[in-house]
Amino acid sequence: MRRVCLTLPTHRACPGTIAAIGEEAAYGARQFGVDVHLLILDSSPAPVLAEHRKAVAALPASPGVAVHHLDEDEQRAFLREVAERSGGASADRLLELMLPSRVSYGACTNRAFLIAQALGCTSVHRRDSDSRYQHLDGEPVFPLHQELSYLGQQADDVRQSATRSKLAPGSGDRRVAMTGGSFVGEMSVDVAEIRDLDPDTYRELVGLSIPEGYPEIWRSHLIDESFRGAGTTSFDGDRTTLAPISPMRVDMCNIGLDHEVYRRVPLPPATDTIGSDYFLLHLVHDAKLPGVQHNRHIVNFHTEERRTDAGFLAYQVRFAKFLLAKTYLNTVFARTAAAGDALLDPEGRIRASVVAGFVRDSVGLDRADVARRLDVIDRAYRRLGGRYTTVADMLADHRSRLLDEARDDMADFALLMDHWEALAGASAESGLGQVRAVNR
Repeated sequence: MRRVCLTLPTHRACPGTIAAIGEEAAYGARQFGVDVHLLILDSSPAPVLAEHRKAVAALPASPGVAVHHLDEDEQRAFLREVAERSGGASADRLLELMLPSRVSYGACTNRAFLIAQALGCTSVHRRDSDSRYQHLDGEPVFPLHQELSYLGQQADDVRQSATRSKLAPGSGDRRVAMTGGSFVGEMSVDVAEIRDLDPDTYRELVGLSIPEGYPEIWRSHLIDESFRGAGTTSFDGDRTTLAPISPMRVDMCNIGLDHEVYRRVPLPPATDTIGSDYFLLHLVHDAKLPGVQHNRHIVNFHTEERRTDAGFLAYQVRFAKFLLAKTYLNTVFARTAAAGDALLDPEGRIRASVVAGFVRDSVGLDRADVARRLDVIDRAYRRLGGRYTTVADMLADHRSRLLDEARDDMADFALLMDHWEALAGASAESGLGQVRAVNR
């Protein structure tokens, strides 16, 4: 029977999300006759972890659903065994990249990828702790419906059932590698505040994420599209597009990936850097792999932590690090876009070694380009004033470290890529027995 992994990485209180994603898992098993492994990767502090254990225990038993709730100690034990089994680099070094001490959006998803391999799953479906589902006629609208309908199917077989098709020529025999929707509701609370305070400064900062060389009309359009999701339109019926999916049109809280993608290439393990987990979205698009974009958008909201001074400062640092990382990432994306389907082997699978080479080459970029970006960020925050001055001061105090980390994060990514396929293979060999289900 087909097995799939529906995963929720979290480091903050979200018992309501756990209950809701439990409903989505039950829906998937019931409607599609698959085994759904609901995987909660929990890095929360002890009191929150205890609250989550109660929420997991309260999930109704559902045929076809296995629930796995792993705290960091349990994740670490699994990862160490896999790293040692892989026979690659130092297990301690690999463990550091897969389970860093600081927040890493890429690393938490990489852990889900590896555990999904051990569980024998053919796809990973990610949600976030600050997500809710839309409703239609009183029923929740689950993205898992579209993900299970299309992932892994041959594109030519999907063409008739999709609302519309913009498939790249010659790719009809390829598998659907990704499905994705976006979010509706609030845009990022902190970025929205910057836009409200000073629209010009907002455009300057967000503009740093756009590759250089774009015509101004396109730059302006992409800035307007960034961080906005799908707006506020309510779901009123399914619409799907078969095409290589633009990373601008989907969100990582609403993504399904086929195992042929994530078992070959991981996500960057960069710490405290938003957007680092979007790498595979760019790669799948640039390789012209088929995807299905749908409109079962998640409802975005912000946890109370995001509205505290500490939450504000943490997010702004992660945003600034994202803008620095984009110096390197945009260089890689320029090369993957130019390579196109040359990124694929004759069987239509991503050539991981080619991508790793692009990443490794980016490490040698002139650090002065990154420093100039940091200068722009510093001036922008000081212009905003108020608590943004505190952010600017922090960035200035840690200037050298931030510049080093932006470069070193890419070197770490290249290192992880070198060992990823061995790690994925070792995970698959470890089998179901290594990942305990709490409801069986």
